[in-house]
Amino acid sequence: MGSSKIESHGISSRLYAGEADLQNMLDLLMQGRSRTNDWHYAHIGELLWNYFMLLCHLDPCQHIRLWHAGDQLVAFAILGEDPTVDVQVLLEYEWDGIEEEAFIWADALLANLRQQDSQNWSGNLVSGARQDDSPRLQFLEQHGFRYVGRFAEVNMLRWLDDTMPDLPVPADFHVREVSQDEIADRAAAQHDVWQPWSVGNVTQADYLRFIQLPMYRGELDVVTVTPEGVIAAYVNGWIDPLNHIGDIGPVGARLSYRRQGCTRLALLECLHRMKALGMDRVCISTGIHNTPARRLYESLGFKVVNQYLDFEYAQP
Repeated sequence: MGSSKIESHGISSRLYAGEADLQNMLDLLMQGRSRTNDWHYAHIGELLWNYFMLLCHLDPCQHIRLWHAGDQLVAFAILGEDPTVDVQVLLEYEWDGIEEEAFIWADALLANLRQQDSQNWSGNLVSGARQDDSPRLQFLEQHGFRYVGRFAEVNMLRWLDDTMPDLPVPADFHVREVSQDEIADRAAAQHDVWQPWSVGNVTQADYLRFIQLPMYRGELDVVTVTPEGVIAAYVNGWIDPLNHIGDIGPVGARLSYRRQGCTRLALLECLHRMKALGMDRVCISTGIHNTPARRLYESLGFKVVNQYLDFEYAQP
């Protein structure tokens, strides 16, 4: 279904093969965004974090598929944990067979994974779309996906204008980029915040690989550190230099330091650093039912401008 169309347009596909492919995937997202809007394509920060989760738990060379027209990358698909499939296609190649082929590939890979490990891959396939992406929403519904709302998010945006506030840092606290000798605690903070979800399964060795990713910027890996030297809260920031838009995520605070302003301090510091790097706006997302996070982001000037809707494949 769709392969003949793709082949007739001279499009070939293969599995991911290495970091050169990752750089082309990042370029695809930035170029695609420059020709559409802030939400038609994922931010490069979203891709890099999802790729990092593959490095931690799966094999990118098995879980990423690429489509090329000649030497140009025109689409990619990722099958991740949960299981979740995401497909990103350049505008001029959309809805001509690649999306359907990507879902067929993901479904076949998932079936194979279930044979090997039925417990960890037992869930229904999940995908999603922004609420304003009518063609993708229609595609999902036509292919047996139904909205469930378990992973739905609000997408928020803040312009980096002259109204950005500064907050006083409490005595003996520090708000700065993470240092090399804090990598173990930075990984532990990720673990503490996100367990029992798999996004928390990050070791010190994993985080050392994370900081080697292309377009990772240490000055945007911001932490709030207590007088005792403990990382209380953290923010990962990412910048798209072509479109001058930053992305923040993930964000977290250890349980004993929540509702004390530690996350707010890290977020504001990251915003100021993004502005200094030439960004004019920043996006952030959180679960649609995560009221505390949404209120925090709104208090810092973020406004809801879109939603990500999650769809689950209804088994026949």
